[in-house]
Amino acid sequence: MVGKTKVALVGIGKIAKDQHVPSIATSDEWDLAATVSREGTVEGAPAYTDIDTMLAENPDIGVVSLCLPPVPRYHFAAACLRAGRHVMLEKPPGATLAECYDLGAMAADAGVVLFATWHSRMAKGVQAAKAALTGKTVESGHIDWKENVRQWHPDQDWVFEPGGMGVLDPGINALSILTEVLPNPVHLKSATLHTPSNRQTPIQAELTFTGGITASLDWLKEGQQTWEQRFTTTDGTVVHLLEGGNRCVVDGEEQKVSNLGEYPALYARMTDLVRLGKSGVDLAPMIHVSDIMTLGIRKDAPDFEW
Repeated sequence: MVGKTKVALVGIGKIAKDQHVPSIATSDEWDLAATVSREGTVEGAPAYTDIDTMLAENPDIGVVSLCLPPVPRYHFAAACLRAGRHVMLEKPPGATLAECYDLGAMAADAGVVLFATWHSRMAKGVQAAKAALTGKTVESGHIDWKENVRQWHPDQDWVFEPGGMGVLDPGINALSILTEVLPNPVHLKSATLHTPSNRQTPIQAELTFTGGITASLDWLKEGQQTWEQRFTTTDGTVVHLLEGGNRCVVDGEEQKVSNLGEYPALYARMTDLVRLGKSGVDLAPMIHVSDIMTLGIRKDAPDFEW
């Protein structure tokens, strides 16, 4: 398609099918030119099972978007960067911080763009909340991030294995918003991690940060699920983000928000980064997760089964 940038999508699972494929299909900027996956395919796109073969046979594909789980992602990202391709990383950007720093250095050496995406930062109301808090001092804040793992990650055992992060997989979305909207950074003071005895990663967590910020994360929430953040400033301003950041209410008044969805906004941002030749790698949310896993007190929780 003339005028569109060719992109390859790697890891054709739930997040790719639900978010990436529709966002690319409806974009005026992008053409899905190939996929790489062990089993998944997308109608109309040439399908590969090996990343090196796809890269070798498609020198005209300039961008690769990686949607596979974080543990194997480094190998795929490194192969793409060495081949001189721009790379988008689904969140979290890697299994470890060291991997992410290494990929950033590789991208710089290769002269290509690396974009560590945080889709929740692109939620429609996030920038309105950031604007409302700019120049103010946050006195207190609380995050409620409660959803049902059986709905969002059905039978995906990797989320409970080392590197899968458990409830911090959705929790990092909340932290990506937190680190975007707060006018001043915070750091972790304490964490309690409730971990099923038959799993490796937590299913619930309570977090306390400096600056009066607390968080409650739950991956067992049935019925009405909750993705909210609420902040109070020293001058009495109350900023309330609801629906995963897609609604913003300031002092009881609904704010005007963006019309662009999270994943279309990510691809629009990637278009800008490639045009500018500039990487976008902000690891602040992942640093918080690393701190949580380091400082967190582990408490046994009941066995979890799908």
